[in-house]
Amino acid sequence: MDNLSDSWTGQPTGGRIGAVEYVLRDLNDAITAGVARVGDRLPAEHALAARYGVSRTVIREVLRILETRGLTVTRTGRGTFVAALEATRGLRFGGYSASDLIEARPHIEVAAAGLAAVRRSEDQVTALQDLLEQMDNEQDPKKWVELDSSLHSTIAAASGNPVFADVLAQISHALVSQSSVINLAPGRREQSDSEHRAIVAAIARGSVAEAEDGMHFHLDQVKEVLLTITALDEQR
Repeated sequence: MDNLSDSWTGQPTGGRIGAVEYVLRDLNDAITAGVARVGDRLPAEHALAARYGVSRTVIREVLRILETRGLTVTRTGRGTFVAALEATRGLRFGGYSASDLIEARPHIEVAAAGLAAVRRSEDQVTALQDLLEQMDNEQDPKKWVELDSSLHSTIAAASGNPVFADVLAQISHALVSQSSVINLAPGRREQSDSEHRAIVAAIARGSVAEAEDGMHFHLDQVKEVLLTITALDEQR
């Protein structure tokens, strides 16, 4: 695939989100049209970034989305390879379907938030507030989703129940991948920041009901975005 003609790509315009959408569409079309064949290795991140005139951060986001669609697979130390010419039905994150995560997360995280409101230590409240501040100031989307995962893991740890913490640790890769895709929705990151602040504030106040309600609302919003993205993918 490294010897594909320059006609395969163009130059994206607009901001970061526009660039992601442009590169994603172009690479997706190249794969589904068979220009890139199953088993082909995609050019390295730096080569794709240079080809499209975008940052490597944009390329990483695109590659994560292609993998959630089942079109590519990334092998550590070897690169990203074309895995299929057609996207699988439904998004997948770290081996789990979107519906798997939608079903499971409320049973884990709503209860964890409620318990955190009565069991958290002052150090854990401070850690959560520090994470909120870092997320507010973080411009790199990859680092932001990692902070997002850390926030949810810290809430689970603050519940005092190691089962919740262990489950989130096991699916952390899936949650990071899911968050990367969800945040492509316009305004979603800012909404998520607001929802996180409400959850942490309730935990700091020791309000079980507000912490549970806040987490339930947050996960409902995540669900709505995922269902919208899934519906759009199925229309393609």
